[in-house]
Amino acid sequence: FVTINKARLTGFDRALKLVLDYAIAVPALIVLSPLLLVIAIAIKLDSPGPIFHRRRVVGINGDPFDAFKFRTMYTNGDEILEAHPELKAKLEHDHKLKEDPRITRVGNFLRKFSLDELPQFANVVRREMSVIGPRMITPAEVEKYHQWDINLMTVRPGISGLWQVSGRSDVSYEERVQLDMYYIRNWTIWLDLQIIIQTIPAVLKSKGAY
Repeated sequence: FVTINKARLTGFDRALKLVLDYAIAVPALIVLSPLLLVIAIAIKLDSPGPIFHRRRVVGINGDPFDAFKFRTMYTNGDEILEAHPELKAKLEHDHKLKEDPRITRVGNFLRKFSLDELPQFANVVRREMSVIGPRMITPAEVEKYHQWDINLMTVRPGISGLWQVSGRSDVSYEERVQLDMYYIRNWTIWLDLQIIIQTIPAVLKSKGAY
């Protein structure tokens, strides 16, 4: 059983993490704006539907918000999944599919290099997410964290984190929970900086990305 101070990041620590978030997110949105435009055009040319996808997730203090991502799936993804009941069952258990028929051609490329998550820098600017933090979860996933859910909600979810630099989808869901709890219990600004440095090669190798 894991217990921590519900206000794990307070005072100077919280301010320091916020400064780091803005120091990365604001320049990233400006510098990457041409790339974001190219991705948006590619998505529109590849398949019909919106450019962005909003995913309802749980934030700090349990407050829900919409996390932005580039759309990587066909708009009739639910119908496609219904035609593959075995994949639907696996998705409900693992929350991920290695071979997902719902993903578009452009979507496969975006997911391989985590480019679909670039719009989440806007969530960081809105103070809904952090650059580094636990993996965001949906309200339906909260129960999987059992007694740790209240700990998870003491910090903002991150674009990257220990889960991403440890193998992403190659890591089991249970291991992911443990990594999230380790991050919360052992947070320092140096841990964030270390994860940021490790994120770049992890993304380029695209290990566990699907």
